[in-house]
Amino acid sequence: MPLEQILGIDHVVIAVRDLDAAAAGWRKLGFTVSPRGTHSAHMGSANYTIVFGEDYIELLGVLHETEHNRPLVAFLEKREGIERAAFKARNAAAGVAELQAGGIHAGGPLSFERPVDLPNGSKGTARFNILTWPAEEAPGGLGIFACEHLTPEMVWIPQLQSHANGAAGLRQIEIVSDVPGEDAAHMGRLIDRPVQKTEDGYRVSSGNHIGFLYYDAGRFEHRYPEAIRRETPAKGAVALVIGCSDLAKASAGQGMTKHNNAVIAPARIANGVIINFVPA
Repeated sequence: MPLEQILGIDHVVIAVRDLDAAAAGWRKLGFTVSPRGTHSAHMGSANYTIVFGEDYIELLGVLHETEHNRPLVAFLEKREGIERAAFKARNAAAGVAELQAGGIHAGGPLSFERPVDLPNGSKGTARFNILTWPAEEAPGGLGIFACEHLTPEMVWIPQLQSHANGAAGLRQIEIVSDVPGEDAAHMGRLIDRPVQKTEDGYRVSSGNHIGFLYYDAGRFEHRYPEAIRRETPAKGAVALVIGCSDLAKASAGQGMTKHNNAVIAPARIANGVIINFVPA
């Protein structure tokens, strides 16, 4: 039975070493990038967001090391790229209780906030509660958590939701695994969703229109040429599929290429992440 408090994917976290350079790079790809936000001191991090209709991408960097961000620091010591995926939580505290009742040792809720520069020149505050699955529960190397938005209007700002490249929203997170079927089943157990075997691999719905696709290294090589795959990890989350209203607009971004009727940003120009634009 699907979880009541944990909804579909809310956003994807891309860990970056140079936050401002990353934001500039994603702007060159045709994305509208938010002003920089600084999280509460105990988080020790800052971000830029790329906001769509119902979901978003978060470019996340470390300002100073804290107890909370040690996993992020450790990740960045190895590479940049997709570090975690966040679900939308209806209520974080109730979500913790729901997961724990199902035998998962969820943590939280943890509260934090960040200031927001609004288009009219004023300032607001985005506030969140998050809950976490145990760190070792990371199917295929992809960590997961859930986010309750207390002030969604401070994230989904209309002026940030239109993108020159026609990007309309996330569609899929792709993960390379030695045992894709097992990792997909693991993810399915964590979020109480079934696994669907497809010709591309094993797909798990997140609970909305965004899914996880697990496949092996051979399928990854078949799916993307080496020039596109360069600077992705051997295992772990490697690609985002994004729905696009106009692929001609997407192809105008700096460094974009075409492959199999899709427009793609190679990982080397997107902080270790392949961005695959498909028709919305």
